[in-house]
Parts: sequence; structure tokens; C-alpha cells
Amino acid sequence: MSTTLGLRFRENGQIYYFDALSYGVRVGEYVLVKTDQGTAMARVASVLDAPPSDMQASEIKPILRLASNEDMIQHDENRELARDAIRHCRRCISERNLEMKLVDVEILLDRSKMVFYFTAPGRIDFRELVKDLVKAYRTRIELRQIGVRHETQMLGAIGNCGQMCCCARFIRKFQPVTIKMAKEQNLFLNPAKISGMCGRLLCCLAYEQNAYEEFQRRCPKIGKKYQTSQGPVKILRSNLFTETWKNGAPSRERPGPRTSRRSRPRSSVRRNSSSAPRPSRRPLRPPLLRPRPHLPPTPRPRPLPSPRRGCFPPCLPSPQTATTGKSWPKASPPQTPRPDPSANANASPNRAALRAHRP
Repeated sequence: MSTTLGLRFRENGQIYYFDALSYGVRVGEYVLVKTDQGTAMARVASVLDAPPSDMQASEIKPILRLASNEDMIQHDENRELARDAIRHCRRCISERNLEMKLVDVEILLDRSKMVFYFTAPGRIDFRELVKDLVKAYRTRIELRQIGVRHETQMLGAIGNCGQMCCCARFIRKFQPVTIKMAKEQNLFLNPAKISGMCGRLLCCLAYEQNAYEEFQRRCPKIGKKYQTSQGPVKILRSNLFTETWKNGAPSRERPGPRTSRRSRPRSSVRRNSSSAPRPSRRPLRPPLLRPRPHLPPTPRPRPLPSPRRGCFPPCLPSPQTATTGKSWPKASPPQTPRPDPSANANASPNRAALRAHRP
């Protein structure tokens, strides 16, 4: 009976299943397998007596052989070469100002091929970059563009649940995830809650989608009214885990806005003299007013006379005094000319003369 081996090509990477043939392999050892790219070395992660239930026996390929000491030395040298290739490739990318991000470098065991994985927002012309890499390493160079989900799958990350991302552990093919799945599962549409480390919707939203769709088929629609033995009811919400739903009496229609008696037309107002008189309302008490203290009127400040042109306040020196130290000549007050009595003989006498002639 053959043994099935679960192999990993990267740390915390996906597990691929191969047939162990007649080799006795334990967990933690390295074996050589043949892949689509070429010969590669993988680490044994698990040993199973039978293949997984979701795989057929024809899909499982056999391993080549166990890894020797020379293979282990070559594997360590390839790891060191991959680190140097990442630094050199990033330096060339910055020199040529290419809008691309290098993710990882994969080197086959026999160094017959080097694969550079990168992400970019669009198409990139990397022909000159390939020439620089071929000149530096003298082997076959392949640049492969991947998406953000494959980037997280290769590098690995910790999800919101606290575990390693599903894409890095066991997901091989990505299923389409839509925002409709989050709405049907009654999740809060918060991008920080329903998005993964890659910035896309969580892959685990598709795990329970079939169960939610089956429950929605059997469950009455939310908001629909039904007639029961206890009266009409309305479906408010449902619960998948308990497979129950909550209902309630449908809300009656709210009455229109209440109008006052004055706003109604006179014809609609009905007067009934036989009805009992309404109790009089209690008169409102006037508010208690405290006497305000008598304050003397505040005197208003007298406006200052507007300064005339060329005049300055006495506290400030004149322009001539400030510059030369000399003051302006003081102007004499204007003198009113006294009337000459001899000039006009018909002039009226003054008040003193009139008082003297009074009897």
C-alpha cells in the first residue's frame, strides 16, 4: 500500500500531495519532485495512509527520490542566490524607474531557470530589465506578473481571525467574492472588517454562502406580511444559527398632522350646545419681576473737536520743531476793529448815555 506525502515548497505555504512509492519518508525530510517548471526540492509536512477525499488517485504524482547531502548544499546556495537576486533586481528597477514591485524570486534546483514574481498596476515594458538580469546571472530569466491575492499567498500574513491566511495555507484557486455575500450574511459593510490583508474581500465569505442561500430559500422574506391564527404578522428578522425568525404585528398607518381649530374651515367645526362646558383654564401667573436698582445715567463722552489741517495737538511737537528744533511763530489773536464815532454822525448813542439821560 503506497503512502501519500504532503509537501511544501515554501515555509507556511500550500501543501501538495505526492506518492511516496517505496521510499520510507518521515516528516521534516526533503525530497525531489518534478513540477511544471522543472526539478524542485520540497519538505515533507505530513504523511498520510490514503490520499485526501477530494483528490483522485490519478491526480497524485510520484516523487523522484530522497534529497542527498549534495542536494541540500545546492538548495542552501540557491536560497542565498535568491536573496542576492532580489537586491540586485530592486536596484535595477529603481535605476530604470519602473512602476513595479518585486515580490519573490524562485530558483530551480539545477539553476536552469530563475523566476521573478512582481506586481504592477498595469503593463510594464521590462525588456531592458531582463537584459540586465541575464547579463548578471547567465541563465534563463522569466518575469511573471501576479495579483495582490497571489502576493499575499506567496508571502503569507496573519488575518483578522489571528491565524495564517487561508490563501497561504490551503486555497489553491481563488473563488469570486462579491459584496452581495456580505449583505446576505447580515455583516456590517465596513471595509476594515470585511477586507483581508490584500485589500480584497475576505475569501472566507464564500465558505458559508451555500448555507445562507439554502436558509433564505426556506425562510420567509423579511418585511412580508402573513395571515396567521393569531392575526396578521410581519417578518422582522431571521437567524441562521437557530433557524428561526422573529415576527410582530404590522404597524398601523400613522394619522396625518393634527390641525388646530382655527386652521380648520368654519363648516367643519361642529358646535354642540348640549355638551358640558369645558373647565376654565387656570390663569397664568405673571412672572416675578425684581426691581432693577436705580443707576445714574452714564455721561456720554464729549466728542473731540476735529483737528484742522495744519494744526497739531499741544502735546506733540510740530514737524518743524521735530526736525530743526525751532517752533512756528505764534499767531496773534484776531482783533476786532473799534467803530469810529466821528466816522458816522448818525450813530445811535450807547447804553450808558441813554441811562444817564433817563429821568
